Amino acid sequence: MSEQTAVVVYGATGHTGRFVVAELLRRGFAAVASGRDAARLEALAAEWPTVTVRPAGVDDPAALDRALAGAVAVINCAGPFAVTGGPVVEAALRAGIPYLDVAAEIEANAAVFADHAEAARKADVPVVPAMAFFGGLGDLLVTAALDGATAADSVDVAYGLSSWRPTEGTRTAGVVSHERRAGRRVRFADGALQYHDDAAREAQWDFPEPLGRRAVVAEFTMADVVTVPSHLDVPAVRTHMAVEAARDLAGADTPAPEAVDDLGRSDQTFVVDVVVSVDGVERRATARGQDIYAVTAPLVVEAAQRVLSGRTRTTGVASAGAMFDAADFLRALSPYLTVELPR
Repeated sequence: MSEQTAVVVYGATGHTGRFVVAELLRRGFAAVASGRDAARLEALAAEWPTVTVRPAGVDDPAALDRALAGAVAVINCAGPFAVTGGPVVEAALRAGIPYLDVAAEIEANAAVFADHAEAARKADVPVVPAMAFFGGLGDLLVTAALDGATAADSVDVAYGLSSWRPTEGTRTAGVVSHERRAGRRVRFADGALQYHDDAAREAQWDFPEPLGRRAVVAEFTMADVVTVPSHLDVPAVRTHMAVEAARDLAGADTPAPEAVDDLGRSDQTFVVDVVVSVDGVERRATARGQDIYAVTAPLVVEAAQRVLSGRTRTTGVASAGAMFDAADFLRALSPYLTVELPR
């Protein structure tokens, strides 16, 4: 293993973690697989002989330090991030290496900003939470749509998923989030996260063709309500989910994703449609692709590559839109995403 290029993937044996390991290897990085289950890690290494295995539990700081020793960065793919986020961030800061994660949990992402901003700033270490389909992609699209502006009247992010086959990790994280909120729902309004008991409601969203007008669950709140306001002055961020996908996620018998191509992707397709309002004028940015879990890998690995090559705009804890040149980042994902930005 070359310590010059070694990136630790914590939670490497999970569904998304495996995509991340594969993307790192494809880009010429050395990968270190870490996590709590030594047997599953060894099985993964049997598939990828060049991958080094370093088991570590989040309740064992010394083991985490050994797992990160000599690495250039760590990517946390192990949910629930309410449990893993803090310990792995702290281990990264002790090691003095960048931390990135793929968390979609609202409270876990908010905690990274609240609990680790000062330490990351003092250490001059980049920490990028939610560098994934939920949270990261929407934030990049919003930032690119604003084209240098730092304020908006409102932000809406609509997710047009053809289906949602949740992984075991997604279901576990959902249970943790539900318990933390005592069953309440959450929104970002009047410049703050608000918890409420309002019933979910459906609305109509005009997605770009060929998807067209679709029913969505309005205020199906995702991690964009943390990432976007972390660096942009906006009083309201609303996220909406295609009704079909929301029903899939809620269904106890909905199956996990199944691979349909050589890249291991499922047949799910998606459209992420962002509408930003500035002084009454709407600006739109859209991304299309396949498999929300698979596309997270190029998102987070592209981010790691940019952090390691110094193509960043800040340090410390920052979201994707604050850390990177959003439009340039999105263009770099052209093999995986079709992106349309305002002209």
